[in-house]
Amino acid sequence: MKLKPLSNNILVEYIEDNEKTTKSGIVLPENVEKKERTKGTVVATGPGKINDSGTLLPISVKVGDVVLFSKPWSDEKKLEEGGKKYYIVSEEDVLGIIE
Repeated sequence: MKLKPLSNNILVEYIEDNEKTTKSGIVLPENVEKKERTKGTVVATGPGKINDSGTLLPISVKVGDVVLFSKPWSDEKKLEEGGKKYYIVSEEDVLGIIE
């Protein structure tokens, strides 16, 4: 996807969790709804946020990082292209980098 986020926004490709078995070994049937996990790969980042004194604060994640993020409440920040789901999230919505 060719999209350059602005400010402290990040474009994340959603990683779908297709596991049919829980950690304890219980097999889930197809009709059970699972809560979507919010894990994805950083595809693009903006330059960062400018603070009150005019200094640019760079974004702390980089392209290729796998992150855990708070899913946006609105579908306005959701994009789909080529069968893949993308979200535009603020850096504040990134909870951590998965190593």
